[in-house]
This record gives sequence, C-alpha cells and structure tokens, in this order.
Amino acid sequence: MDKFEEVKNMKLPHLPQKKIIFWIVIIALAIIILTGLYTINPEEVGVIQRFGKYVNTTEPGLHFKIPFGIDKLTKVPIKEIKKEEFGFRTIQAGIKSRFSSQDYSNESLMLTGDTNIADVEWIVQYRIKDPYNYLFVIRNMRNTIRSVSEYVVRQIVGDRSVDEVIILDRKDIAYQSKDMMQKVLDKYNAGIEIVTIKLQNVNPPDKVKPAFNAVNSAKQEKERITNDAWQKYNQVIPEAKGKAKRTIEEAEGYAVNRVNRAEGDANKFIEVWKQYRTAKTVTKKRMYLETLQEILPKVDKIYLVDEDQKGILPLLDLGRGK
Repeated sequence: MDKFEEVKNMKLPHLPQKKIIFWIVIIALAIIILTGLYTINPEEVGVIQRFGKYVNTTEPGLHFKIPFGIDKLTKVPIKEIKKEEFGFRTIQAGIKSRFSSQDYSNESLMLTGDTNIADVEWIVQYRIKDPYNYLFVIRNMRNTIRSVSEYVVRQIVGDRSVDEVIILDRKDIAYQSKDMMQKVLDKYNAGIEIVTIKLQNVNPPDKVKPAFNAVNSAKQEKERITNDAWQKYNQVIPEAKGKAKRTIEEAEGYAVNRVNRAEGDANKFIEVWKQYRTAKTVTKKRMYLETLQEILPKVDKIYLVDEDQKGILPLLDLGRGK
C-alpha cells in the first residue's frame, strides 16, 4: 500500500503547451504526407474515388490525395498485356514451358459447320484502354472476357468445315475472332482492347486422329499426283505448241516465198513478152545469148559443129578426155 501511495502522489513533468501543439502538428503533417502522397509508375494510371465516387484519373508521376480514407487510389496497369488461355493452362513459361495435365476439353471441343468435332486451343491477349470502364462498368471483367471469347470462337468455327478449321483458315479464324470480340466488348463499354488472338493447337479429337491422318495422307498423295501430272503437262504441251507454231510459221514463210517468186516470174515473163512484141528478132537473140551465158559455164566440153559438115562421127573422139 505504501508503494501504491507513493506512485499515486508522483507528479508528471509539466510540458509547455506550445511544445505539445508543435508535436501534434508535426505528427499530423507526417500522417497526411505518408497517406496522401502517392506515385504512379510509367506503365499505369491512378483512379481516384472520393467516398466511393469516381473523381479523376492521374497520370504517371507524384500526386496527392486526401488522406484518412477519404480518397481511395486504384492503380490500373494500362500498358500491361494480359492473357487468357482456353483449352490448356501454362504452369511455367520458358524455353520448355510446362502445362497443366488437367483436362480442359470443355473449353476446346467445338462443333464445326460440317458436323465434325475439332479440338481448338487458343490465347487471347488484351490490355486496358479505358480505366474507368474497366473498373466500374462491368463487375467481373475476367469472366466477361472469357465468356465473350468462347462465344465468338465457337460461332466462327461453327461456320467452317473441319478442314478449314484445322488446316486451311487458321489465320483467318484468328483475325475474324479478334475483330468480332472487339466489337462485342466495345458494345459492352468494357474498356478493353484486344491485342491479338492466337490459335495454338488445332486438332481433331484423340479418338478420330488416326482416321483424320489417313484422310490427310490420301489428300496429300492426290495433290502430289496432280502436281506431277501438271508438271509433265507443262513440259510436253508448251514444247508441242512451240513445234506446231514453228511449223506453221515455216509453212507460211514458204508460201509467201513461193507466191513472191511466182509473182516475180510472172512479171518478168510479162515484161519479156512486151519487149518481144515490139522487137521480136532482137528479143529472141537476147534471150538466146542470156540462155547460153547461163548454160555454158556449167558445160565441161564444148563442141562446135559446122552445119554443112558430113560424116561427123569419125572426127569426134568422144572417148578422150575422160
């Protein structure tokens, strides 16, 4: 009891009132600074709510908000590329990525336009383009994105045959899905920009893979045979066409040559005939001399015989000179 009385009778040291006010102000300022100042990184923006109501969006840098829970800050990574996977899940990405062994066929199995089944796996990559719509317009954005993407891809796959889905139109399906998904999300004012949609593995279901591979092998063999036939066709037909064209051109050239020569001979004959009509004797002699000039150079021996000579045979030693 004595100790209790001693403690009770002890007096606390008296602090000046100005000092107390000073320290209260310092502590209040420290609290205001620590809870009011905030920094926004370059890849994000800050969304401010005052008593739950949206006030404004702040850009990267140092900013101030009203502390004590009056202003609420939500940082939104507008430059970050997010992704959603369908039909599979990546456990660890890298050079050798690891994937979950869980079955997600409820997402990937789809009915094609020709009533076949395709196993389609794909990735949706997106980013936030409107922070306000992203935060306040739609309650569960991730579920909305997944539902819209699955609806769009199933609809587009359902308009194509299984061959187009698995082999022929994969790029076109991805592009059309991206465009259609963006239109749906814009209609919902989701504040999301679809960066890309990539079809990963697109295969027939495991139970029908052997039959599908056999059909593909037959189609490839058919294409190979067709290509070989066209190759031989392209080798033989152009050559035959070239030969035919050359023969026709040679025949046409020969015909033109013969016609020109005939016309020339005819014109020459007409000119000679005209000259013969005007001077028969001179023309006959000229024609005779021209003929001799043309024939004599081709003759080895020339015999000049007198018209009045008789008994010519004994004088011609036709056997000599051989």
